[in-house]
Amino acid sequence: MTTNDISRILQEWPYDSSKMNVRITEAEAGREVLQLRVELGIVQMEVIGRPDGVLQDGYKSLLDLFEDRGTHGGLDSEMCRRLREEGVQRSHRAAAFFTMGRWEDVIRDCTQNLQLFDLCNQNANEEQDRVALEQFRAPVIALRTRSAAEWAIELENTIEALAALDHGLDALRDALGDDWNESNEAQLLQGMKEALVPRLPTSERADLQERLATAIENENYELAAILRDEIRLLRD
Repeated sequence: MTTNDISRILQEWPYDSSKMNVRITEAEAGREVLQLRVELGIVQMEVIGRPDGVLQDGYKSLLDLFEDRGTHGGLDSEMCRRLREEGVQRSHRAAAFFTMGRWEDVIRDCTQNLQLFDLCNQNANEEQDRVALEQFRAPVIALRTRSAAEWAIELENTIEALAALDHGLDALRDALGDDWNESNEAQLLQGMKEALVPRLPTSERADLQERLATAIENENYELAAILRDEIRLLRD
């Protein structure tokens, strides 16, 4: 008699409420799958494509479908709901990948979710569907930025990490408007930046001074202000 009981699997991988319990394991044909241990069982997600692995009219995701076919006639509320569900799946996977330090996978999932947000914002027929996902834009930008910075730090590339943080802060400014720097996401990224700047080697400090002079000469005062802050941090 065959059984679908998974008690043994659960016992071999006990749930730990103090952390996110994630792992990569091998499925059929040697493909990797991501597993998340929750209190009442195990959630399994595909590593690439749509996390639930369900094809969407032959495409790996709804996002892929609309990128290929376009959105002629816009997106009705039912399709926007399905897109939001796909985005939630991808967000769960991105959080799991972040816990594992799989930075490239986090960046991919966050980038695709931001594309999904744009798709709904620009093509939904109903106003409520156009704005429904905007509340999540800043957290997704921050997660993608943190992953890019952490990846660069692992590679001992402080300059690239700072560049990733600056790019993320710019994206938050565009997404949130005037009060962007008061957001939790901006303060988090700024804190990472402040911790990194003193680690720049002497040659990079000289480079900052040169870039500051060039920015002032070109009347790029926004960039100059950023560079001044970085130089100030080096002196602190």
